[in-house]
Amino acid sequence: MMSSEVARVYRDILKAVVKHVGKEDHKSHFTDFVKREFRNNSNSLHLARNYTYLLNSIHSHKELLFSYNIAVDRTEEMKRVLGKSAASVGLRLPEVYQP
Repeated sequence: MMSSEVARVYRDILKAVVKHVGKEDHKSHFTDFVKREFRNNSNSLHLARNYTYLLNSIHSHKELLFSYNIAVDRTEEMKRVLGKSAASVGLRLPEVYQP
């Protein structure tokens, strides 16, 4: 019973980090940190569960702000939406030159 709960919390926190932070090579230190801390201090299930909830809630709140058109920086969101739209028809957006 207890080991299945530990596995579920571990899986949930890794899934949240990958979803909201990313899994690119330059961001792998986030997942490495979570794995290392979970191995060293597996007694802090409550802390891991709360952090997963916090991470998911922050990003849900950000999505709500975007959906209500609250004055936040939407450039990254628009790039993501345009990239998904282009990918759905088999295209890829060009990289924008920034001097």
